[in-house]
Amino acid sequence: MKNDTNSDSSKPKKRRRDEEIEAESSSSDRTLSLEENLTFSDTLVALRIMRAQFPHIDKVSIRPFILQSQLYSSVNDRTQVDRELESLRRERVLRVFKLNTGQDDHAIMFLDDYLNQIECVVKRMEEKKQVNLEVFEWFQTHVLDSKLEPSVGHEELVSGSDCSLLSIVGKVKDEHISLLINAGILTRQLIDPDMYWFAIPNIGSVLKGLSQGRKEIISFLNRRKYKEMMLALLEKKHLRFSPLDMRFHLRDLIGSGHLKTIHTPTGLVVQISKD
Repeated sequence: MKNDTNSDSSKPKKRRRDEEIEAESSSSDRTLSLEENLTFSDTLVALRIMRAQFPHIDKVSIRPFILQSQLYSSVNDRTQVDRELESLRRERVLRVFKLNTGQDDHAIMFLDDYLNQIECVVKRMEEKKQVNLEVFEWFQTHVLDSKLEPSVGHEELVSGSDCSLLSIVGKVKDEHISLLINAGILTRQLIDPDMYWFAIPNIGSVLKGLSQGRKEIISFLNRRKYKEMMLALLEKKHLRFSPLDMRFHLRDLIGSGHLKTIHTPTGLVVQISKD
């Protein structure tokens, strides 16, 4: 017995941590209700479980992503979420993306998923005989690996600048940057056209559904007498205007403060938050 204890304690911390996450993830099946599965012990556990619960979306090729607001509803300490997210970002486990659906809207995607998403875009471009595709490999190797923030400047990308991230690999011109924009990997910032947000390809139609689903749920609850409903019942409702499921939206709206939960003897009640 003594030897077994020593061998277990000698495991690297990261490996033991991964095993704990796998165990918790496997115990949180999609069939569990949101009420049974609303909060988690820490940020990485929450991310992995919500990734596994990401809804299948017909006709849209997109890897799972998690909203930062969903984390705020799933881990009780927001400061802990922000601290652990920053650590995971710096360790290159994930990337954080600014969304155009709201001032404070951010999406989180595991780095492996993001690279797979880019690879799918490149394959489609190869099928269309698109030229200058080498910029995508340069972008992954020299930009994503060194630029961990949600945005990047034009001068950091284009050759000819002393601070260019891509100049070491060849002549990167505006047409290369246009290719990254057309692929949905960069979006130009409205307030500063010389700055770009890193973006998730193919997410446009999903973000439209996100906005519409938010409005649909708020409108539905506002029409009820007390502007509330049992969480277990609300979770079963089908959304007409969003490809994302009710679980995804409820986590988002609770975390952003638009909805709140109240404990009652019969279960959790979801209620519109008063302004």
